[in-house]
Amino acid sequence: MFDPMLLLIGIVFMLIGFVVSSTLKSKFAKYSQERLSSGLSGKEVAEKMLKESGIYDVKVVSVEGQLTDHYNPLTKTVNLSNDVYHGRHVAAAAVSAHECGHAVQHADAYQWLAMRSKLVPAVQISSSIMNFLSIGLLFLGGFMPSMGNTLLLIFIVLQSVITLFSLVTLPVEVDASKRALVWLNSAGMTYNHEHEDAKDALKWAAYTYFVSALASITTLIFFIMKYLGNNRD
Repeated sequence: MFDPMLLLIGIVFMLIGFVVSSTLKSKFAKYSQERLSSGLSGKEVAEKMLKESGIYDVKVVSVEGQLTDHYNPLTKTVNLSNDVYHGRHVAAAAVSAHECGHAVQHADAYQWLAMRSKLVPAVQISSSIMNFLSIGLLFLGGFMPSMGNTLLLIFIVLQSVITLFSLVTLPVEVDASKRALVWLNSAGMTYNHEHEDAKDALKWAAYTYFVSALASITTLIFFIMKYLGNNRD
């Protein structure tokens, strides 16, 4: 039998994730109103950081959406959402510098970034298969216990891949923020309270990854316990 506390923990993490995500959006909305003293846009901050880091083969481009900013190591592009790309505020500086932090990691052959990149295809496949397994467990688990357990075991393996990815992501994101903050300070992009606000924004962004990792671990434990419980029965 399942321990009801595992389900409760899952719900708690969902609520925590919602709170962190809402706070992150609130922080970015707040710091988007704080004009950057240097007057540079997110695009200009990114290009300056790349240049001063000796990186000349990475392009800074604009993408649609909100908080869709990311670095793509395959295309060597720093992708900034429209508000960050054009914005001349603290939030834009923090985000653009963070994404450039990933480009610097790539140039430095940062091992955790390389590992995460290698895991991406496996995670995509695992997520796709899990969608089918969820349906299989729903319809077969009750009528064919042995088949349900087999599907559950496969699900555990796939969830393990996703959990590993979420754990590897943590040092990648934290390191990128550290690189960003060091550069913003040394390059004089953020002054006094601006630097503290940029640090606060990136801190809350990092929290989302910590919550995601903890939720992934909890999910994995939940299904392992279910599998072991079924075998005891």
